[in-house]
Amino acid sequence: MSAQELDPPRRQSAAVRLAELEEIEVSIEKLVAGGDGFGRFEGIPIFVPLSAPGDRLRVRLVARHPDYARGEIVEILAPGEARRPAPCPYFGRCGGCSLQHIDDHRQVALKAEAACETLVRLGGVSLPEDLQVVEGRPWGYRLRTQLHCERRDTGSAVGYFARGSHDLIAVDRCPILVPALESLLPRLPSLLPEEPPRRLDIAAGDDGRVGSAPPLGELGGGELSVSLGPDTLFFDARCFFQGHRSMLPKLIDAVVGNERGGEAYDLYSGVGLFSLPLTRHYERVVAVEADRVAARFCRLNARRNRRSGLEVVPRAVESWVGRLPDGAARVVVDPPRSGLAKRVTEVLVSRRPQSITYVSCHAASMARDLKRLGQGYRLVRLVLLDLFPQSGHLELVAHLRRSDEGEESEVRR
Repeated sequence: MSAQELDPPRRQSAAVRLAELEEIEVSIEKLVAGGDGFGRFEGIPIFVPLSAPGDRLRVRLVARHPDYARGEIVEILAPGEARRPAPCPYFGRCGGCSLQHIDDHRQVALKAEAACETLVRLGGVSLPEDLQVVEGRPWGYRLRTQLHCERRDTGSAVGYFARGSHDLIAVDRCPILVPALESLLPRLPSLLPEEPPRRLDIAAGDDGRVGSAPPLGELGGGELSVSLGPDTLFFDARCFFQGHRSMLPKLIDAVVGNERGGEAYDLYSGVGLFSLPLTRHYERVVAVEADRVAARFCRLNARRNRRSGLEVVPRAVESWVGRLPDGAARVVVDPPRSGLAKRVTEVLVSRRPQSITYVSCHAASMARDLKRLGQGYRLVRLVLLDLFPQSGHLELVAHLRRSDEGEESEVRR
């Protein structure tokens, strides 16, 4: 029974009971989407970061709500079987990773279970039988990161925000980064100007070259490149670019697949990670991207890779989407974590493209949007890729086909 189903007196007494307590003992049952552990205290859901299934914990309550509470670990009374010592000395204080305390392989299974539960519970999704889960290299994989800087009495400091705050944790190592980036960390403070930037984006290309935004001395802000099959993609540290280097070919394969047709539309296209491969399957591809730097690189990538069938539109998807024609062969959407604007889903349903591929790292926003798209589409394939090892996130790729007249959608209304 959910907290919402409890009668008001019982709900009130539970809330009062929590208000009187500072610490409780709780057993963690599972992970939820995002990576927090979930347990119950007297029937009340308790969410605990940095916990693992099977943990028996003493927890300090840090946020109380009518139907649930959040806590932080005071003591591990008995560890769950998946728990391990975290490999990184900054783990727990640094807010960058959330699952280093759980065995690498077990992480993927737990995250997949949590993501699927969210799709079913919030989106009413009927999961396909051939659900695919794709694992990636768990360490030394990330080719871009966002750092923060501050001036201190002892000199400049570079690192990540502490968990749950904007306090800076200075770091000289980060084992999820590719070697070219991790080896740079100890030297970064010496490269900063007297008044360092508050935010520093760094990225690495296949040749080990590193770029930064803003440009920093020897790093500069020039082009970087990665080779992906027959294509070479160019970008710089200002652009969004998927971070897991070794998983990029698997992600492209999961998104693009083997479908072919006339026109395809790649919405939120970035620098063309999916747009260029789509040109090998469709006669014409239109890439829509609001970020003008990314759109410029997308156009540059099309030209350098001789993809004449690619048109790049440097506009926000929300303002452009009304131009989507009826019955397009394919639409790919890779929106930010907040998901699709309601207008975008309404246009997709009304213009009825033959198939939609939805790419997301946020199961809850995807669930909401799949529920909206369920008015006219059925889910035929779902791929979960571990693009973010040591974090609570997965990349989800959902393939939807237009429901035939009279056919019940498998993404329930």
